[in-house]
Amino acid sequence: MLALACTAQFMVVLDLSVVNVALPAVRVALGFDQVGLQWVVTAYALAFAGFLLLGGRLADLYGRGRVFVAGLGVFAAASLVGGLATTPGTLVAARAVQGLGAAVLAPATLTVLTTTFPEGTRRTRALAAWTAVGIAGGAAGSLVGGVLTEYLSWRWILLVNVPLAVVAIPLARRLLGRDGHRPAAERGLDVAGAVTATAGFALLTYGVARTHEHGLADPVTGWSLLGGLGALAAFVVVELRLARAPLLPPALFRARTVSLGNVVLLLAGMCFNPMWFFLTLFMQRVLEYGPLRAGLGFLPHTLLTMAVGMWLTPRLMRCVACRTLIAAGAVVAAVGFLWQSRGTPADGYVGAMLGPAVLISLGSGLLTTPVTAMVTSGVPREAAGAASGVLNTAKQVGGAVGLAALAALAGGGGDRAALAAGYGRAFAGIAAILTVVALLALALPGRRHEAGSTPPSRVSGQRTSPRPEQELP
Repeated sequence: MLALACTAQFMVVLDLSVVNVALPAVRVALGFDQVGLQWVVTAYALAFAGFLLLGGRLADLYGRGRVFVAGLGVFAAASLVGGLATTPGTLVAARAVQGLGAAVLAPATLTVLTTTFPEGTRRTRALAAWTAVGIAGGAAGSLVGGVLTEYLSWRWILLVNVPLAVVAIPLARRLLGRDGHRPAAERGLDVAGAVTATAGFALLTYGVARTHEHGLADPVTGWSLLGGLGALAAFVVVELRLARAPLLPPALFRARTVSLGNVVLLLAGMCFNPMWFFLTLFMQRVLEYGPLRAGLGFLPHTLLTMAVGMWLTPRLMRCVACRTLIAAGAVVAAVGFLWQSRGTPADGYVGAMLGPAVLISLGSGLLTTPVTAMVTSGVPREAAGAASGVLNTAKQVGGAVGLAALAALAGGGGDRAALAAGYGRAFAGIAAILTVVALLALALPGRRHEAGSTPPSRVSGQRTSPRPEQELP
């Protein structure tokens, strides 16, 4: 079960970044113009961010097994169509459908873990593996994309998902089976909530993405941001006043671990998601590395983060409060980013990258697993999908907002020294955000078991008493 969930999570996160280094080859092969080429990346990101809340709730309503297999099937089918595409429109459409499949699949992977492993050491180890694999997927995107594009074809950055899915789907059907009766499903899906949430997050992500090149003065950017905020305001009204079976149960946020924990996750997403973008540019434009060499430059980040997150952090969580680990990880990573902000072309890889990589990886490894464990603790089985959708949405939206804000802080072009100074400002901005994360972490409950959980009947919207079969196995 753990290997299945981690494999699916790796595929989803990998496809957020794997296409970046292949874009020049895609442009030549299919005849994209510069504007259309950006949609190869944007279509996936918009669909992924827009449908995450809906994807998470589907697992609660219709069963984790059905939703996991459906999401994986859509993701693989879209990967096949995109890998065989002969026109720009076909590839962009396939990437959008792939993002939809990813939005259904990503929350389901976390739901599988939180409903399989009871709270305690086993769940902590499972979440540590899941978070580490997600970080590895983001870091490995440039390396995998560079290797596949250089030695095979750009098409294999998408086609590689197909054989993985062919193996994973039968395994998922066998392990997950068909979930039992779902009382919440009888009241139907919250269509109004699904429409407003999807529209809100998609428009907001699109508007934030446009600010990088067009600025806030651009009319399309402004209206997209206003439309996204308006749709999200409508979503809140629907969930609080109108929905019989809310897409996002309001009672879920009565637990401080869920409400404040997701704020911490959003701010952490503003830091660690854009990090890969700026580190890639630093290596390629300041240190003048090629795509493959830049991908190899991420190996220390990947290996150290996985080692800390999977081995050290779960052991520390047995005797150290989660909020202490989160705060300590944020402080250590902030120091690493401050060091990274001082990198110059003359420093080379060892001076400009390797030293900061140790602190950044140590900090992110200490932070990510405890905050994931806190946000998913005390959540009843029938609301696990909703909690997973919120968690993934917080990270994704945080990453989009963070990238736009930090890109504006970094500024434009110039020579290598000017570029290094601009990226340095972005890294210093990340350090400032992580300082806020450290302060917020101190307001979290001191220990995981101290976090009061909302009763299952109140979270799910049911008026009946919780039944034994609703408890975690």
